[in-house]
Amino acid sequence: MIEITTGVLFLLGTFYGNVPTTAMESAGAVSVPKQYVLVDQPLTLEEYVREYFKDTPIMAEIAKCESHFRHLGANGKVLRGELTAEDTGVMQINEFYHEDTAKTLGIDLHTLDGNLAYAKWLYKKEGTTPWYSSAKCWQKSDTLARGNPSMDSSGLAKATAKTATN
Repeated sequence: MIEITTGVLFLLGTFYGNVPTTAMESAGAVSVPKQYVLVDQPLTLEEYVREYFKDTPIMAEIAKCESHFRHLGANGKVLRGELTAEDTGVMQINEFYHEDTAKTLGIDLHTLDGNLAYAKWLYKKEGTTPWYSSAKCWQKSDTLARGNPSMDSSGLAKATAKTATN
């Protein structure tokens, strides 16, 4: 009988919140202290990228457009560009143009954190220009950052000949 009562109390607790400890103890259940799980990082890659670029939200929008917030492909390896195989990772950093510089900086473009760190470094150096080829996608974003150094007064990216993705 105690098992049934305890089971019913747990079931009710699932739907209506925690059952008072006194009710459980009167049913003969053992009180277990609450346990909390602290999460250091967001649960999805999108949340992780948005948190990483919280000071420059346009970079999260670029990641959305470039890779749909994916760092690994279906094969479990680092994501490669659809048009250019040298574009790699969540930020689609072009290895041809950037791998040597990344290595000099001690950054591995193939890891998630390395890909994001290099993108942040590149953004500080060149603004959004390296991702200009995907600008049609991220310029229309609702969450565009104001005061972006690579944007003109109309909010459009200033273009140069060299890009990260081409």
